[in-house]
Amino acid sequence: MIDPPPLIDTHAHLDDRRLKDRLGEVLRSAAGEGVAQIVAVATTAEDSASVLAMAREHPGVFASVGIHPNESAQAGPGDWDRVRALAGSPEVVALGETGLDRHWDRAPFEVQRDYFGRHLELARELDRPVIIHSRECHRDIVDQLARLGRPVRGVLHSFTGSWAEAEELLALGLHVSFAGMLTFANKALDPLREAAARVPIDRLLVETDSPYLSPHPHRGRDNEPARVAITAARLAEIRGVSLPELAAATTANARRLFGLPHDRTIKTDQIE
Repeated sequence: MIDPPPLIDTHAHLDDRRLKDRLGEVLRSAAGEGVAQIVAVATTAEDSASVLAMAREHPGVFASVGIHPNESAQAGPGDWDRVRALAGSPEVVALGETGLDRHWDRAPFEVQRDYFGRHLELARELDRPVIIHSRECHRDIVDQLARLGRPVRGVLHSFTGSWAEAEELLALGLHVSFAGMLTFANKALDPLREAAARVPIDRLLVETDSPYLSPHPHRGRDNEPARVAITAARLAEIRGVSLPELAAATTANARRLFGLPHDRTIKTDQIE
Protein backbone atom coordinates (compact mmCIF):
# COMPACT_ATOMS: atom_id res chain seq x y z
CA MET A 1 0.00 0.00 0.00
CA ILE A 2 1.36 3.42 -1.01
CA ASP A 3 1.24 6.12 1.68
CA PRO A 4 -0.81 9.19 0.69
CA PRO A 5 1.10 12.43 0.00
CA PRO A 6 1.82 14.53 3.10
CA LEU A 7 -0.08 17.69 3.92
CA ILE A 8 1.32 21.09 4.90
CA ASP A 9 -0.46 23.49 7.25
CA THR A 10 0.65 26.79 5.74
CA HIS A 11 -0.67 28.98 8.56
CA ALA A 12 -0.72 28.11 12.27
CA HIS A 13 -0.19 30.41 15.26
CA LEU A 14 1.88 27.93 17.25
CA ASP A 15 2.97 30.68 19.64
CA ASP A 16 -0.60 31.05 20.91
CA ARG A 17 -0.74 29.64 24.44
CA ARG A 18 -3.52 27.23 23.43
CA LEU A 19 -0.98 25.48 21.18
CA LYS A 20 2.39 26.46 22.63
CA ASP A 21 1.66 25.02 26.07
CA ARG A 22 1.11 21.55 24.56
CA LEU A 23 3.27 21.83 21.48
CA GLY A 24 4.59 18.26 21.60
CA GLU A 25 1.06 16.87 21.63
CA VAL A 26 0.03 19.24 18.83
CA LEU A 27 2.93 18.15 16.60
CA ARG A 28 2.38 14.45 17.27
CA SER A 29 -1.31 14.79 16.49
CA ALA A 30 -0.52 16.64 13.26
CA ALA A 31 1.94 13.97 12.15
CA GLY A 32 -0.66 11.32 12.91
CA GLU A 33 -3.01 12.97 10.40
CA GLY A 34 -0.37 13.10 7.68
CA VAL A 35 0.85 16.66 8.28
CA ALA A 36 4.57 16.75 7.50
CA GLN A 37 5.31 20.48 7.79
CA ILE A 38 3.83 23.57 9.42
CA VAL A 39 4.46 27.27 8.83
CA ALA A 40 4.28 28.95 12.25
CA VAL A 41 3.11 32.51 11.73
CA ALA A 42 3.90 35.48 13.98
CA THR A 43 1.82 38.57 14.71
CA THR A 44 4.31 40.62 16.79
CA ALA A 45 8.05 41.04 17.14
CA GLU A 46 7.92 38.91 20.31
CA ASP A 47 5.98 36.17 18.50
CA SER A 48 8.49 36.35 15.68
CA ALA A 49 11.35 35.42 18.00
CA SER A 50 9.22 32.65 19.52
CA VAL A 51 8.22 30.97 16.24
CA LEU A 52 11.81 31.15 15.03
CA ALA A 53 12.92 29.35 18.20
CA MET A 54 10.29 26.67 17.53
CA ALA A 55 11.49 26.26 13.95
CA ARG A 56 15.06 25.84 15.14
CA GLU A 57 14.05 23.21 17.69
CA HIS A 58 11.49 21.18 15.74
CA PRO A 59 12.14 19.75 12.27
CA GLY A 60 9.12 20.29 10.09
CA VAL A 61 8.25 23.64 11.67
CA PHE A 62 9.16 26.80 9.75
CA ALA A 63 8.74 30.44 10.75
CA SER A 64 7.09 33.49 9.26
CA VAL A 65 8.01 36.72 11.05
CA GLY A 66 6.18 40.01 11.06
CA ILE A 67 3.69 42.38 12.68
CA HIS A 68 -0.03 41.84 12.17
CA PRO A 69 -2.00 44.92 11.00
CA ASN A 70 -4.07 44.86 14.19
CA GLU A 71 -0.86 44.89 16.24
CA SER A 72 0.86 47.64 14.26
CA ALA A 73 -0.20 50.54 16.50
CA GLN A 74 1.20 48.76 19.56
CA ALA A 75 4.57 48.03 17.96
CA GLY A 76 7.44 49.53 19.93
CA PRO A 77 10.13 51.72 18.38
CA GLY A 78 12.55 48.82 18.01
CA ASP A 79 10.08 46.12 17.00
CA TRP A 80 10.42 46.48 13.25
CA ASP A 81 14.22 46.36 13.55
CA ARG A 82 13.81 43.10 15.51
CA VAL A 83 11.68 41.63 12.74
CA ARG A 84 14.20 42.70 10.11
CA ALA A 85 17.04 41.10 12.09
CA LEU A 86 15.15 37.81 12.43
CA ALA A 87 13.93 37.72 8.83
CA GLY A 88 17.26 36.69 7.36
CA SER A 89 17.44 33.47 9.39
CA PRO A 90 17.36 30.31 7.23
CA GLU A 91 14.38 28.93 9.18
CA VAL A 92 12.30 31.99 8.22
CA VAL A 93 10.40 31.14 5.04
CA ALA A 94 8.02 34.13 4.81
CA LEU A 95 7.19 37.63 6.02
CA GLY A 96 3.97 38.24 7.89
CA GLU A 97 1.29 37.99 8.95
CA THR A 98 0.86 41.39 7.35
CA GLY A 99 -1.94 43.08 5.44
CA LEU A 100 -4.92 45.30 6.25
CA ASP A 101 -8.02 45.07 8.45
CA ARG A 102 -11.10 47.31 8.52
CA HIS A 103 -13.16 45.00 10.75
CA TRP A 104 -11.38 45.86 13.99
CA ASP A 105 -10.48 49.38 15.07
CA ARG A 106 -7.19 48.55 16.72
CA ALA A 107 -4.76 50.49 14.53
CA PRO A 108 -5.14 53.59 12.35
CA PHE A 109 -5.45 52.54 8.74
CA GLU A 110 -2.47 54.60 7.60
CA VAL A 111 -0.31 52.86 10.21
CA GLN A 112 -1.50 49.51 8.83
CA ARG A 113 -0.65 50.64 5.29
CA ASP A 114 2.81 51.70 6.40
CA TYR A 115 3.59 48.34 8.00
CA PHE A 116 2.12 46.45 5.05
CA GLY A 117 4.45 48.38 2.78
CA ARG A 118 7.43 47.62 5.02
CA HIS A 119 6.73 43.89 4.83
CA LEU A 120 6.34 44.00 1.06
CA GLU A 121 9.63 45.82 0.62
CA LEU A 122 11.52 43.53 3.01
CA ALA A 123 10.07 40.47 1.26
CA ARG A 124 11.35 41.80 -2.06
CA GLU A 125 14.74 42.58 -0.53
CA LEU A 126 15.13 39.11 0.99
CA ASP A 127 13.31 37.19 -1.75
CA ARG A 128 10.73 35.83 0.68
CA PRO A 129 6.98 35.42 0.09
CA VAL A 130 4.47 37.45 2.10
CA ILE A 131 1.54 36.06 4.09
CA ILE A 132 -1.31 38.53 3.73
CA HIS A 133 -4.31 39.12 6.01
CA SER A 134 -7.35 40.85 4.51
CA ARG A 135 -10.55 41.55 6.42
CA GLU A 136 -13.23 43.78 4.92
CA CYS A 137 -10.65 45.58 2.79
CA HIS A 138 -10.18 43.59 -0.42
CA ARG A 139 -10.06 46.72 -2.58
CA ASP A 140 -7.45 48.35 -0.30
CA ILE A 141 -5.23 45.25 -0.51
CA VAL A 142 -5.51 45.03 -4.29
CA ASP A 143 -4.83 48.74 -4.75
CA GLN A 144 -1.72 48.73 -2.55
CA LEU A 145 -0.33 45.64 -4.25
CA ALA A 146 -1.12 46.95 -7.72
CA ARG A 147 0.82 50.14 -7.02
CA LEU A 148 3.99 48.04 -6.69
CA GLY A 149 3.86 47.48 -10.44
CA ARG A 150 5.20 43.93 -10.20
CA PRO A 151 3.90 40.45 -9.38
CA VAL A 152 3.75 39.72 -5.66
CA ARG A 153 5.11 36.41 -4.39
CA GLY A 154 2.92 35.33 -1.51
CA VAL A 155 -0.46 34.14 -0.33
CA LEU A 156 -3.77 35.63 0.70
CA HIS A 157 -4.33 33.48 3.75
CA SER A 158 -7.69 32.21 5.03
CA PHE A 159 -9.45 33.53 1.94
CA THR A 160 -13.15 34.25 2.50
CA GLY A 161 -14.17 36.10 -0.67
CA SER A 162 -15.70 35.44 -4.06
CA TRP A 163 -14.25 34.08 -7.30
CA ALA A 164 -14.11 37.61 -8.72
CA GLU A 165 -11.97 38.70 -5.77
CA ALA A 166 -9.78 35.60 -6.05
CA GLU A 167 -9.20 36.38 -9.74
CA GLU A 168 -7.83 39.83 -8.84
CA LEU A 169 -5.43 38.33 -6.31
CA LEU A 170 -4.27 35.66 -8.72
CA ALA A 171 -3.64 38.31 -11.37
CA LEU A 172 -1.28 40.03 -8.92
CA GLY A 173 0.74 36.82 -8.55
CA LEU A 174 -0.62 35.54 -5.24
CA HIS A 175 -1.58 32.06 -4.12
CA VAL A 176 -4.93 31.63 -2.37
CA SER A 177 -5.28 29.60 0.83
CA PHE A 178 -8.43 28.09 2.32
CA ALA A 179 -9.14 27.36 5.99
CA GLY A 180 -11.92 25.85 8.08
CA MET A 181 -14.70 28.18 6.92
CA LEU A 182 -14.79 26.12 3.73
CA THR A 183 -16.37 23.29 5.76
CA PHE A 184 -19.16 25.35 7.33
CA ALA A 185 -22.66 24.61 6.05
CA ASN A 186 -23.78 28.25 5.74
CA LYS A 187 -25.35 29.01 2.33
CA ALA A 188 -23.76 32.44 2.57
CA LEU A 189 -20.40 30.71 2.03
CA ASP A 190 -21.37 29.27 -1.36
CA PRO A 191 -19.39 32.04 -3.17
CA LEU A 192 -16.34 30.95 -1.16
CA ARG A 193 -16.83 27.35 -2.25
CA GLU A 194 -17.19 28.50 -5.86
CA ALA A 195 -13.84 30.27 -5.55
CA ALA A 196 -12.30 27.15 -4.01
CA ALA A 197 -13.48 25.12 -7.00
CA ARG A 198 -12.04 27.55 -9.53
CA VAL A 199 -8.64 28.64 -8.21
CA PRO A 200 -5.98 27.06 -10.47
CA ILE A 201 -4.58 23.92 -8.88
CA ASP A 202 -1.02 25.29 -8.96
CA ARG A 203 -1.99 28.37 -6.91
CA LEU A 204 -3.95 26.56 -4.19
CA LEU A 205 -2.97 26.15 -0.51
CA VAL A 206 -4.62 24.84 2.66
CA GLU A 207 -4.23 25.98 6.26
CA THR A 208 -5.83 25.92 9.69
CA ASP A 209 -5.19 29.46 11.00
CA SER A 210 -5.15 27.56 14.29
CA PRO A 211 -6.14 28.01 17.04
CA TYR A 212 -8.89 29.83 15.11
CA LEU A 213 -11.47 28.69 12.52
CA SER A 214 -11.75 25.06 13.54
CA PRO A 215 -13.49 23.13 10.75
CA HIS A 216 -16.78 21.27 11.05
CA PRO A 217 -17.47 19.14 13.11
CA HIS A 218 -15.12 20.92 15.56
CA ARG A 219 -16.48 24.42 14.89
CA GLY A 220 -16.33 26.62 17.99
CA ARG A 221 -13.45 24.68 19.57
CA ASP A 222 -9.76 25.51 19.54
CA ASN A 223 -8.22 24.49 16.23
CA GLU A 224 -4.87 22.78 15.63
CA PRO A 225 -2.70 21.78 12.64
CA ALA A 226 -3.97 18.17 12.53
CA ARG A 227 -7.33 19.49 11.32
CA VAL A 228 -5.88 20.78 8.07
CA ALA A 229 -6.70 17.24 6.88
CA ILE A 230 -10.43 17.97 7.33
CA THR A 231 -10.26 21.17 5.29
CA ALA A 232 -8.17 19.43 2.62
CA ALA A 233 -10.75 16.64 2.34
CA ARG A 234 -13.57 19.16 1.90
CA LEU A 235 -11.54 21.11 -0.66
CA ALA A 236 -10.92 17.91 -2.62
CA GLU A 237 -14.65 17.14 -2.55
CA ILE A 238 -15.52 20.63 -3.80
CA ARG A 239 -13.04 20.31 -6.66
CA GLY A 240 -14.09 16.76 -7.55
CA VAL A 241 -10.67 15.19 -7.02
CA SER A 242 -9.28 12.62 -4.62
CA LEU A 243 -7.68 13.70 -1.35
CA PRO A 244 -4.28 12.25 -2.39
CA GLU A 245 -4.42 14.30 -5.59
CA LEU A 246 -5.33 17.45 -3.68
CA ALA A 247 -2.67 16.82 -1.05
CA ALA A 248 0.02 16.25 -3.66
CA ALA A 249 -0.81 19.52 -5.41
CA THR A 250 -1.12 21.75 -2.33
CA THR A 251 2.01 20.29 -0.76
CA ALA A 252 4.01 20.87 -3.95
CA ASN A 253 2.67 24.44 -4.10
CA ALA A 254 3.59 25.16 -0.48
CA ARG A 255 7.09 23.74 -0.86
CA ARG A 256 7.65 25.76 -4.01
CA LEU A 257 6.28 29.03 -2.58
CA PHE A 258 8.02 28.83 0.80
CA GLY A 259 11.12 26.92 -0.31
CA LEU A 260 10.49 24.09 2.15
CA PRO A 261 12.95 21.19 1.98
CA HIS A 262 11.34 17.80 1.38
CA ASP A 263 13.48 16.08 4.00
CA ARG A 264 12.85 18.41 6.97
CA THR A 265 9.57 17.04 8.31
CA ILE A 266 7.97 16.52 11.72
CA LYS A 267 9.82 13.75 13.58
CA THR A 268 7.62 12.29 16.31
CA ASP A 269 10.53 10.38 17.82
CA GLN A 270 12.30 13.69 18.46
CA ILE A 271 9.41 15.34 20.30
CA GLU A 272 9.62 15.32 24.08
